[in-house]
Amino acid sequence: MKTIAVAFTGASGLPYGLRLVECLLAEGVRVQLLYSQVAQIVARQEMDLALPSRPAEAEQLLAERFGPAPGQLKVYGREEWFAPPASGSNPPDAMVICPCTMGTLAAVAAGLSKDLIERAADVVLKEGRKLILVPRETPFSQIHLENMLRLARAGAVILPPNPGFYNRPQSVAELVDFVVARILDQLGVPHALVARWGGGGD
Repeated sequence: MKTIAVAFTGASGLPYGLRLVECLLAEGVRVQLLYSQVAQIVARQEMDLALPSRPAEAEQLLAERFGPAPGQLKVYGREEWFAPPASGSNPPDAMVICPCTMGTLAAVAAGLSKDLIERAADVVLKEGRKLILVPRETPFSQIHLENMLRLARAGAVILPPNPGFYNRPQSVAELVDFVVARILDQLGVPHALVARWGGGGD
């Protein structure tokens, strides 16, 4: 079973992250979930979702929502330094920070590890695993762009949540699925969220 670490930070765009977790669990992927304190505020603002501060309570809430298999979903606290993703001896197969604030992106680019999200990202990079950052900000400043370039040179994937419109989406949910589909493609996780370009039809 593939293990993917997913981190929610305080940028707008939590529907992308939550839908990503849902799709990963539906495909039998083991998910290690981390989230910042500001992500809890964003969850309430954007989705009327009260993410508990206690990891065990958050795990129960999301398990009731998505119905994962036993042991498939594990939520870790921001200071839980004995969690598996904190060490290169037990890294996830990949990590996605979705949505990703510019502050988190800058911290990862600088090699900081002041919380578990940053440490896990640092571990994934140093161990040569795939790190995907989904930065939700506009416009990008020169500092933002330079940090993204630094991360891309280090092997990270910068995947801004820019939905396409060639499938003629009819809802916000379809726009979310377009972005989540691109993330799943990068992870090598199968899905049928959107029709593929040139895949048939007229």
